[in-house]
Amino acid sequence: MSETVKTPETIRITADSGPPKRGRAIALGIAAAVVILLGAGTAVATALNSGEQRTTSSVATGTPAPQLRLGYFGNVTHAPALVGVQNGLIAGTLKDAGTNSLTTQVFNAGPAAIEALNAGAIDAAYVGPNPAINSFVQSHGESVSVIAGAAAGGAQLVVQPGITGPEQLKGKVLATPQLGGTQDVALRAYLASKGLKTTPNGGGDVTINPTENAQTLKLFQDGKLDGAWLPEPWASRLVLQAGAKVLVDEKDLWDGSGTGKPGEFPTTILIVNKTFAAQHPQTVEALLKGHVAAVDWLSRATPAQKASTVNAALKAAAGSELPADVIERALGNITFTTDPLAGAYPKLLADGVTAGVTKTADLHGLFDLRALNALSGQAKVSAAGLGQD
Repeated sequence: MSETVKTPETIRITADSGPPKRGRAIALGIAAAVVILLGAGTAVATALNSGEQRTTSSVATGTPAPQLRLGYFGNVTHAPALVGVQNGLIAGTLKDAGTNSLTTQVFNAGPAAIEALNAGAIDAAYVGPNPAINSFVQSHGESVSVIAGAAAGGAQLVVQPGITGPEQLKGKVLATPQLGGTQDVALRAYLASKGLKTTPNGGGDVTINPTENAQTLKLFQDGKLDGAWLPEPWASRLVLQAGAKVLVDEKDLWDGSGTGKPGEFPTTILIVNKTFAAQHPQTVEALLKGHVAAVDWLSRATPAQKASTVNAALKAAAGSELPADVIERALGNITFTTDPLAGAYPKLLADGVTAGVTKTADLHGLFDLRALNALSGQAKVSAAGLGQD
């Protein structure tokens, strides 16, 4: 399965059309990650100002947007997006609210999606929590709101079979999907807890190379990587297709402090550009309705139904399906939920500070769960004092 970034023009879905078609891939390098981590403030301000100029007439009253531009990844951890797009759940609820066009863009990792969101190229995105935190901190709370959870769990540190403990990682070369991404922060924080230093530029006791997931698989198979901290299905692909062993299952590092749910940690959340949300609350509510429907379907479907539907969506979004054993293992490691597990975010921020990719900040205002909690039949989820619910 290739790792691609698709431009909005390459995948266009109206409420009456079928699944997206595959388009031109655009490689994103480490430079994009550095921009979003270290210099996003200007891009955010520009995007916000341009958004205000485009739709000043709708700010006062709030109107449905003519289209929604949505970003997500071709990963199993993004199954609510995959299913919501593939099965027309999101397009259907958007149409009912007066938003007749859904445009989607497929990314490889969170920092690139955040850069597109802050630059005004997309309006909402499924991402990992740490890139959302980074954007919120860099913009002083002006860029994004977390409006729902999507997936919990589904990330592991997998290594070459000869590595049996963290002490053997010194001097090794590991990979993560992108600098500053959720798995990148988790790995750096874990290594720090074991007394192993890393730096964002690849220095320290352990070398961490931000690498696209498909390339990580090939490099691991060729013996050029000692391990990687990856989301599903890539952890399962390295285990089942490349002979990797699990050194750390991230769920074992979460004892429930802050969330009350031992073993659960946020992997994928749904965020929206704050300016867009203020201008088009009806469209955001419609997006949430489609999202909740997708999560509900994933929660009720049989394993076979989930595997078949998610595989079809992966083929549409990323070009290929997964082997049966890989998707079965991957889906078994993930909990799909609308709860963003807000109580985990102080630790996620602290881990980002430890990793050297963000700074200490006040996260109050990051969450706006009011529209989610107002939906009929939706169990109330908490913002843990970090926003409105």
